[in-house]
Amino acid sequence: MTRMSTVESYQERMTRVLVHIQGRLDEPLPLEELAGVACFSPYHFHRIFRGMVGESVKEHVRRLRLERAAQRLKQSSQPVTEIAFDAGYAPSGGGPPLDVRIERFDGMRVAFIRHVGSYDSVGAAWGRLMGWAWPKGLFGPHARMVGIVHDDTEITPPEKLRYDAAITVGPGIGPEGEVGIQQLEPGEYGVALHKGPYDGLGETYARMCGEWLPASGRELRSAPALEFYLNSPQTTPPAELLTRICLPLE
Repeated sequence: MTRMSTVESYQERMTRVLVHIQGRLDEPLPLEELAGVACFSPYHFHRIFRGMVGESVKEHVRRLRLERAAQRLKQSSQPVTEIAFDAGYAPSGGGPPLDVRIERFDGMRVAFIRHVGSYDSVGAAWGRLMGWAWPKGLFGPHARMVGIVHDDTEITPPEKLRYDAAITVGPGIGPEGEVGIQQLEPGEYGVALHKGPYDGLGETYARMCGEWLPASGRELRSAPALEFYLNSPQTTPPAELLTRICLPLE
């Protein structure tokens, strides 16, 4: 399949979702239903929707409901919205083109501490993990610091978001107290470098899903996104922080 036909396929699938939502504004519109309409994996559907449409599902539905109410107030016979999804509809991220590369990762064995709650407060988990790992000499030249991002802020309440603060370890390290061990399976990922504060990561995710993914000819698989932190927020100005965002590919 050519890149152009892949882009058109993504746009056609997203158009089906937009039409589906428009005709069911008074219904609950569960995630699984919308993802099924578009034939996207529920795991990453919201990121793809936000990247292509320019707003979250929740924001889109709220806006259409408000527009419908405004139309009714004006007693207008015009439709609430017209669904037009052409190549120019997807929002541009602005600035230079996003550089995304496909990389294959070997399996990784990691020690981790699970954080449940807002992503803004994952620092405490990292502090505890470092306090455990440092005396064991685990911060060697080959150690990698990775965030395992299980949930999407668009659909999971802040108090239930799951995030694992993790460090790669060898086979001689086992679980201990709140520190668990898990194996990250090998596979291909779409990888982009985010430069800047961590609170801007969401915009890079949106650009990856809305600009790069439809043109890539690839689909996302149902697995967590990974974030590799290349420098430390303790010693690096926020504008200079470097994070490799990795989206799992089929």
